[in-house]
Amino acid sequence: MEFQTHEKSLYERIGGEATIQKLVDDFYTKVVADPEIGYYFTHVPMGKLIPMQREFFAMATGGPTLYSGRPLSQIHRPLAISRREFQRFTEHLIETLQSIGIDEQDVYEIIAKINIYADEITNEATYGD
Repeated sequence: MEFQTHEKSLYERIGGEATIQKLVDDFYTKVVADPEIGYYFTHVPMGKLIPMQREFFAMATGGPTLYSGRPLSQIHRPLAISRREFQRFTEHLIETLQSIGIDEQDVYEIIAKINIYADEITNEATYGD
């Protein structure tokens, strides 16, 4: 007799859609208030950004949701986001994940998945060079 094991996805382990919603809401509260990187969001329509980020985080954690936004490099290239600013963004993400009770191993896994996109998000050159 053969037994099949079903390992839960990261999305399932952290609590699915409810956790993704809380994560994104709490996370963007921190990011927007940050004096180092908050200015990036001054003119961003948060009512559009938040649902896109929920899609992105659900997709990145192996959830059933597909990200329907524009390619990350297309969105972020004009912003000339530095590695340091991306690191600050990641620090807020770690803090938020810990504050909502995500297991340490799952925090590391989420950060590893987000870091995959670092080159698409960062661009220290001035736009138009």
